[in-house]
Formats: sequence, C-alpha cells, structure tokens
Amino acid sequence: MSGLVSGRPVGPPKGPVRRAVNPVVRGFAPDPSAIRVGDWYYLATSSFEWFPTIPLYRSRDLADWEPAGSVGTAVPGRSLLGVPDSGGIWAPALSHADGVFWVVYSIVRSLGTRHFDLETYLCTAPDVGGPWSEPVRLPGHGFDPSLLHHDGRHYLLNLQNDSRVGGRRFDGIVLTELEVPLTGGGVPDTARVRAVGPTSLLLQRDNLVEGPKITVKDGWFYLLLAEGGTGVEHGVLVARSRSLTGPYEVDDVPLLTSRDDPAVPLQKAGHGELVRTPSGEWYLTHLASRPLETPSGPRSTLGRETAVQRVVWVDGWPRLAQGGWHPATEVEVPDVTELGGVEQRGGLEIAPAWPWSTLREPAGDWVQPVPDQPGVLRLRGRQSAESLWQQSLLAQRLTEHHAEVEVTVDAEPTTFTQSAGLVLWYSTTSYYQLHVTWTEPEGEPQAGQQWAGNQGRRVLVLTHGHPDGARVLDTVALVDGPVRLRAQIDDVTARLWSASDGGPWAQIGPDVDFSELSDDFGPRLRFTGAFVGISAVDLVDGAFTADFSDWTLRYRSTMPGD
Repeated sequence: MSGLVSGRPVGPPKGPVRRAVNPVVRGFAPDPSAIRVGDWYYLATSSFEWFPTIPLYRSRDLADWEPAGSVGTAVPGRSLLGVPDSGGIWAPALSHADGVFWVVYSIVRSLGTRHFDLETYLCTAPDVGGPWSEPVRLPGHGFDPSLLHHDGRHYLLNLQNDSRVGGRRFDGIVLTELEVPLTGGGVPDTARVRAVGPTSLLLQRDNLVEGPKITVKDGWFYLLLAEGGTGVEHGVLVARSRSLTGPYEVDDVPLLTSRDDPAVPLQKAGHGELVRTPSGEWYLTHLASRPLETPSGPRSTLGRETAVQRVVWVDGWPRLAQGGWHPATEVEVPDVTELGGVEQRGGLEIAPAWPWSTLREPAGDWVQPVPDQPGVLRLRGRQSAESLWQQSLLAQRLTEHHAEVEVTVDAEPTTFTQSAGLVLWYSTTSYYQLHVTWTEPEGEPQAGQQWAGNQGRRVLVLTHGHPDGARVLDTVALVDGPVRLRAQIDDVTARLWSASDGGPWAQIGPDVDFSELSDDFGPRLRFTGAFVGISAVDLVDGAFTADFSDWTLRYRSTMPGD
C-alpha cells in the first residue's frame, strides 16, 4: 500500500481558512462521533468505566473544542460498579433529528469472553447540555450502534456478534428500523421506541469491521466502517449502495489508515464519521494516537485521541484532501472568526467538575470541599486501587507527553489499611501509587497491626501496580505534618518526589516506566489513556479521611509529535 491515491491533493476550503492541529481533542477521547447543528459542531466520545459518562464537546470551527457537558443519565442507576477495566460505555453515536439530540451506545460488561454481555441504550435531549432523558434499551446485536434519521424514519445500525462457540465476534453490520411515536407536542417519545420489521444484514467481511455510520449524499448511502480493530491495523473503510439495505459496494482503497507506515505521526487512525460544513465542505472526525517508541515497541500513553481531516469527493467516493490515506497533523478548516469563535466557560477547574473524572460511579459524599478552606478537598477512603467497585479516586486525563503534577496531602493514617496520596493511573493492574500510610517500626517485619502502645510510624510508600502483581518500589519515613507530592512525566519515564515541612524535593524510588500506562502494555485488551490524580483508601470501615490542596498540572510541551 502506498501513501498516495491517483490524483493530486486539492487546494484549501472555500473562503478564509485557519489551521487545525491534530489531535484536536487531546488525551483519552476515543471513538468520536461528530455532527453539526446550525453553526455548532458537537462531538461525543467513549468514556468506558469513567464518569462523567459520554463526554460532549462543541466547536465553531472543528479546530478548537470546549467541553459541552456529558450524558449524565447514560447508565441505569448511575453505576458501572464491577465492570472490568476498559469495559463500560463504548462508542456512543450522536445525532440530531426532529429538534432533538440523540445518542446511542452500548454498555459492555464482559471482556475476553465470547459474550460481550452488553446492553444498547438511547438517550435524548432538547439541547446538548441537557437535560438528557433516562436511558431506553434498544435491541442491540453487538456494540458500536448508531442511528440514521432518513425521510422521517429512524434506523439503528449495529455490529453483529455471533457469540456461539465457533462464531465470529465481528460478523457483519445489521440494520433495524425503529418506530418512535410523537408526543402531543410533536416531540419524539423515545420512552416508547420499539423495533419494527425485520433486521437486515448490510455487509459481511472476512476482516474485522465495526463502528458503522451512514451518510446520505447524492442518492447514495455511504456506509463508513472502522476496519482492522482499534490498534495499529485500524482504518476507515467505505461502502456505498443506492438502497439502504444494500447490496453495498466496498471501496477498493481505505479512506483513512496509517497501518502501512509506522513513521506516520498519527497512528491507529480509524473509526471515522463524516460531517459537512455550512458552506458544503466535508470533514472526517476520527480517532488516532501519538505513540512513543520503547524497547518493547510503540506505546500510546495518551490513549486514543480525536482528530479531523478534510475530505473531497472523487468519482463518487470520499478521499482525503491531501491525497493518500494517511492522517495529516495539520488541516485547514474554515475560519469562523466572524461568528465569535468558541465561548470559554468558567469553573471547569473546580473539582469534582470536568476535567475531573471518577471510576465506575459519579463523585459522591466521599469527596467534599473542606469548610472555610477554599481549594481544599477531603477524600474519604474506600476500596483499594485494585478494586472494580468503590474507589475514592479523582483523576484527570493526561493530554501531552511531558507533564508535571503536584499536590499536598494532609493525612494521619493509624493502620496499614489506610492511605492517601498521588496516583499515576491506567487501570487496576497498571498504576503507580505514592501514598502516605502506616507501617511497623523501622527494622521490624510486616506482622499485621501492632495494637499495643500505638506502635508504628507514618511512611510514604511507592507501589507499582502490574498485571503480574503489585510490588513496593520504595518506603520512606515521614516527619509530622502535610507532605507535598510531585510526579514528573517525560515521554516513557516518570519520577516521583516528595517534600516535607518546606524542605527540599527528594526522589522516591527509581525512575519508573510510564509506558506501562498505555493501551499497548499487558496481555489483555485496553482502550483508555493515562490519568493523574488523587486517591484515598480505608479497607476497614471507610471512615479515614485525607485533605488535598494546591493541585497543579502543567504541560511543558503541546506541539504534535513532541
């Protein structure tokens, strides 16, 4: 496969243009689904086991995106407790019809088995900022659902999963019509949605295809497919038909992929959706990653991110405007300065609002502001870093490869079952935890709690979570009072530090391999990116608390490829 398709790259879009630098939504923001409503573009991404569920973004120009809320009602009961790492909400698809925003998605509850044990749901809202309806279950044949609204009718697309012994987990794309009654006011009554008519098989391929999206243009139904899995073989394949139910003719070249050239800065390019500008230009939103080279091969610590590409139409097929099928790191987009650009919303830095995230449930009474101490948060300890249930973890996505994070923790644990501090996080089997905790007097072996005479001491422990089991990298005695913690991340290496009572910084433990906090490490499927955050643990009664203050997260480079 070469890097060029016949024909030359085309010129810039019509009218004034500006530059978009990919990824346009940086850090963990996979499986983007984009639409335009009026002068705004809206984007939904996967959230997996993290809350807020289904983060939403908006933009005026496809280059600058701001948070626009989330689908906070997406999970029945607001709980993903017990779902595996990289389970939860996969590949939401956003759409707009009949004056309403729609989002369909799957909740995946099993990984590494024949059955994904999933449910497919629909939520709607009059505005992207909500309020979003309670989820309504749809007949999902597999994950990656999407909706087509066409000629006043509604259709659900799905991957088909043949979960029988010997079946194929990716066994084609199916379509089912949905009947959506209207209320007396003419608004879709999605609480009464139901499937009608037969389910149609649109396309089957020998290679893996998923993520179906349909775009209607010039009498053609264009079926965009995510091809080859979500790793380095990923891509966007296009098929078309004059009939919605097929047969579909498959394009003989991919619309987008980087699988043939590991030197392309944006790897894993795939899972795309087409969106049209008000002036009639076409763009593709898609996922991609910025891998780092390691002795074990490329690893993507920032996860899969959202990028955009300009698209033109050649002989009835979509093609990248720059020629070929490789994603560009810089793309010209229409300049919409006259529309006022993107409005900036305040308050986003205040926990536990965005960009803070929590695992498997929304932030609850375990995280509270400290009265009369602005900027101080109190976390009440709950379960351990390896729990799939109630963790007291508050974290932010990393968006660049060079970062520093600092926080002050004030905690007085009195048992080894209590701890609190800084965490570098990917999953319950891949993390670095720098926690204030309790241990036996110096020189004594671990012997459980020593109750008599209040024996023991406060220490700082660096723990390395690993698929083969956790291990302690360092234990350092602490003086009384708050302790300042810091992590410095430089590409594939991280260093952790502490300082007490205004003293100098001291490194805790060795340099650690930050590339383990990536999609590409370990024996199992992994789909999220690295986070940094704070956490607290109390394994006995969930009563221990720790106060956190002076949180800072700084990036030392924001240029693509750095």
